[in-house]
Amino acid sequence: MSLDVDAGDGGVDANVLAELCYPVFELLFDPEGDFVGDVERKLAEARMPDQVEMYVSLALAVGLLVGGSLWALGTLVGYGVFSLGLIAPEALSLGLPAPTPAIRELLRSLVVPTAVLLSGLVFGSIGFAIGFGGLVAVPYSRASARKREINLLLADSVSFMYALSVGGLNQLEILRAMATAEDTYGEVSREFQSIVNETEYFGTDYRNAIRQQSMETPSDELSQFLADMLSIVNSGGDMEGFLKDKKEKHLRTSKQEREMTLETLELFGEMYMTLSLFPLLLIIILVIMGMMGEADDRLLYATVYVLIPLVGAGFLVLVSTVKQDEPGDGYLQPDGGSERLRQTSQEGLFHFGLVEAFVGSFSVFDRIRDREGTHKTMRILSAPHLFLRENPLYTLALTVPAALALVVVAVAAGSAPTTFDGWVGRPVWSAFVWLYVPLYVVLIPLGIFYEWHQRSRRAVTGKLSETLRKLSSANDTGQTLLESVQTVSETSTGKLAEEFEVIHAKVNYGMSLRDALVEFNNSYAVPRLARTVKLITEAQEASSQITDVLTTAAQASENQDDIERERKSRTRMQVAIIVMTYVTLLGVMAILQTQFIDVMGDLVSQSDGGGGAGFGGGGGGVDPDVLSLLFFHAVTIQAILSGFISGYIRDAALISGVKYAVILMTLALGVWIYVG
Repeated sequence: MSLDVDAGDGGVDANVLAELCYPVFELLFDPEGDFVGDVERKLAEARMPDQVEMYVSLALAVGLLVGGSLWALGTLVGYGVFSLGLIAPEALSLGLPAPTPAIRELLRSLVVPTAVLLSGLVFGSIGFAIGFGGLVAVPYSRASARKREINLLLADSVSFMYALSVGGLNQLEILRAMATAEDTYGEVSREFQSIVNETEYFGTDYRNAIRQQSMETPSDELSQFLADMLSIVNSGGDMEGFLKDKKEKHLRTSKQEREMTLETLELFGEMYMTLSLFPLLLIIILVIMGMMGEADDRLLYATVYVLIPLVGAGFLVLVSTVKQDEPGDGYLQPDGGSERLRQTSQEGLFHFGLVEAFVGSFSVFDRIRDREGTHKTMRILSAPHLFLRENPLYTLALTVPAALALVVVAVAAGSAPTTFDGWVGRPVWSAFVWLYVPLYVVLIPLGIFYEWHQRSRRAVTGKLSETLRKLSSANDTGQTLLESVQTVSETSTGKLAEEFEVIHAKVNYGMSLRDALVEFNNSYAVPRLARTVKLITEAQEASSQITDVLTTAAQASENQDDIERERKSRTRMQVAIIVMTYVTLLGVMAILQTQFIDVMGDLVSQSDGGGGAGFGGGGGGVDPDVLSLLFFHAVTIQAILSGFISGYIRDAALISGVKYAVILMTLALGVWIYVG
């Protein structure tokens, strides 16, 4: 038995730690108890092959190691605060009555040892909880992630199985097809892999394998589906009719779950409106207290540079717990395809496609590979915009060095302030040189090429449902799938029609239809498109008359279209709320800068006889330049965070927030140029 959680090279072996702490496990836990049983079930759901006794023993060992380390640190900290005089022993008291002076002295002498002991115990307890709880939480986290992905893909998986049953596959063939579709159906496919492996390698009857997997899967929906499938198998019922009913049920369920997620996001949008205004209110309070000489300016710095980023980051984490992105990378594996397909599927910046399969055989192929590298380099240099459209993140390789170079040149030329007084004296210019220019150089190209990339994908998926309906109608007239593809390409317009024309041409020149469809899918790598192509390629191998399969694919695509429209409508409101909240915050900060600060500063100065000092100083005056700097930094940080949060809510991708961040930053810069 080898524990899944590794200690790493050069560290203590995880098995040794688990064996050392096994007696502790036997002392503290009942092997038949609820806690151990629950952890064992989560290990199975997370597909972690560890024995529960050894895994919990390892968690105890890690907890004791971390707890012991923090206990030593806590004891040292507790002793240090007294020995260095940071806290006087006389300052601590439990209020216990001391009837005699001797008892009073005894209690005073016990203050320091007791405080040091408590400090060590608190730190040690926290360390044990982190070490033990963190390791025990791993299978729970993995099982939860698998459950989420299974539920997201279950509707499409059932549609896939229904399409296979319509194509004439029997029950075992459907199970095997699902088990080999990991590139498209992810964790759902892995659940079926367990069923197939139990059947083929361990001699288990596939009915028992289905029953066992229904009890081990983390998804209640998949468990119910497998249980219902088992009843159909045992009774010899109509599998095709069963899968058709389940397909329609899970399509409805998927849509309802997405709607619930959007409702939760609406609640989060309202929460963010309140949370993002909290730092603003705190800043106003601190400014007023600072004018009266009652506040420490460090609190204002902490609010601007710590609290605002923490609120934004915390909200992003909160949204990520419910935001449902699209699982899978959209690539179809070329299993069973031609050598050309296998090589071209790996083609990239450093892989040259088909010629890689022949390198080393003859010297001519080595020369061809070198020439191919030169050709690819020249093609990228001749049209870099097309390469960057397909790989938007590669813009960072150009823009990040350029941004750093601009900052270095500005510093060398003396244009960029390098001292705090320089920042305070020119708050807008200093932030523009040090922050805005680098961010503009990095974010604007990234945002442009990313949006272009997304637009090219939407050009294909936008008419996918309509095209599948046309394919189904053409196939229903008796045309083969290839003839249907040709008919649709001739009677339709748009990017998808052009791709169908290319597919038809490839097949005419000798490529199989399956390989042509897989190449088409991998050139765009959209998960939604990959599931559709997978369904069609599997079904067309059984028969060219797949009208019902194409109809099923169209229904699944239309369901996805409905979900996308609803998502765009709902998230548009959330983005509007976030943007309007930021505009409100910016407006209040601008008014605070132009109206409130100067007036209150003058009043306080007059009341003090004109002897005001800086912010938080003894005289109670306010330095408007420092506040202008802090306010501008606050609205800039808030603009960046609000932009990325908007993009994440909109498309479940942080990079989607680049355009919002640039717009809000520009708005903040324009306002502060006027008021600052």
